[in-house]
Amino acid sequence: MTAVHAGETAPADARPRVAGMTVPALLAVSHGTASATGAGAVATLVEAVAARLPDVPVHAGFVDVQQPDVPTCLTGLRDLAAPTVVVPLLLSAGYHVHVDLREDVDAAVAGGDDVTLGGALGPDDRLVDVLEQRLAEAGLRDDDTVVLAAAGSSDARAVADCETTAARLAGRVGRPVAVGYIANATPRVHEVVDSARAEQPGRRVVVASYLLAPGFFADLAARAGGDVTAAPLLVAHEDAPTGLVDVVVERYRDAAVTAAGAPRPTA
Repeated sequence: MTAVHAGETAPADARPRVAGMTVPALLAVSHGTASATGAGAVATLVEAVAARLPDVPVHAGFVDVQQPDVPTCLTGLRDLAAPTVVVPLLLSAGYHVHVDLREDVDAAVAGGDDVTLGGALGPDDRLVDVLEQRLAEAGLRDDDTVVLAAAGSSDARAVADCETTAARLAGRVGRPVAVGYIANATPRVHEVVDSARAEQPGRRVVVASYLLAPGFFADLAARAGGDVTAAPLLVAHEDAPTGLVDVVVERYRDAAVTAAGAPRPTA
């Protein structure tokens, strides 16, 4: 296994090969957080992905808050002399995927690097599995009202992704699930919680945190007025859920297959 910490690279002559072909590196890009607990939880996911892909150099980068940023990571990965697949550790494909990461990858390709951008993690039924598990751990009752708390985005495509996830979760828990957003979209979580309580007086309102890890947004979700707030997908000091690791690995493999069929860039 080649698990490389953020900003580090393996020597070019040590790059792994399978059946005579250079294996693409995986750059797992999360949002970044000032929360040490959240950063540790995300690192656990990256480490689990590296363990699942023993022949793949796995690296970590960030679109915001933490360093190294994506351009710095891609510059460092040139030493591998191998393709790179960027996998966003983001639950929905919003501005960070369609603009920030797209621009970073396009700039690298224009400079002659072999880089492919993979898809966001959601919507995906395996993420709904984890949401359902977190609700069960929070003690969800048959008569509880459920609100999905999502980060929010100014990109309508990301909002639609969250609505899709809410619909799938509703099918699992056997009741309607409304979405509230923490930022950059409406309605806000506290508004949806208040509405749910007004519509179903006497029932508990349980907030399902559609967030990757603990941190500032998870704290805001917990303060949105729900009677109970479930943990985010990643929990501090626990192994990353198998289904979440599966999604990251699948995004990498799908993008690697796409990259293998594309012409190699020229400087």
